[in-house]
Amino acid sequence: MSDAWLQALAQSPWALPAMALLVVGDAFLVVIPGEAAVTTLGALAVAEGSPPLTAVIVVAAAAALTGDLGCYLVGRTAGLERWRWMRGPRVAAAFGTARTALDRRGATMMFTARFIPFARLAVNLVAGASRMPLRRYLLLAAPAASAWALYQALLGPAVLAIIPGGTVAAVIASIVVAIALGAATDAIVTRAQRRRAPDT
Repeated sequence: MSDAWLQALAQSPWALPAMALLVVGDAFLVVIPGEAAVTTLGALAVAEGSPPLTAVIVVAAAAALTGDLGCYLVGRTAGLERWRWMRGPRVAAAFGTARTALDRRGATMMFTARFIPFARLAVNLVAGASRMPLRRYLLLAAPAASAWALYQALLGPAVLAIIPGGTVAAVIASIVVAIALGAATDAIVTRAQRRRAPDT
């Protein structure tokens, strides 16, 4: 990775479409680096002036909502037991937790889950399977996707401002921070759920 390569990436007409595809894919497969893609382009938007930061945020928000809506529709049409991976004990437990949370505090859970890699998959599938009205779902999912996109896109410039060594170092650090924050949040939530499990 070099400054020249990053400049070419920033100026490429494919930068935003590629980011959008990664974000949509990330809604279904948590191993796809959607967060890192948004954070990287956010850093490049400030460091190189391209693509525009506003465009990064808008495209990321639209892609996040598209991916989440796709998961919702899968849950609505296929349910939560269609495929074998859905019937595993850990996944089934996650679905149960998501269902309980949606019943008790739907708006808060929809917003929070967008920032937690596996939780957003579970919550969106459960929202669809439980037949949450589409209008209500979109009213909750759209602000969550917008807030997530804003946070991820601004994380890049924030890292750029505090990491010495130029654009390359800042972009690498941004990617590491984005992935680490997502993984750490997921791990903390999973651990908290396990601690509560014996009491329920």
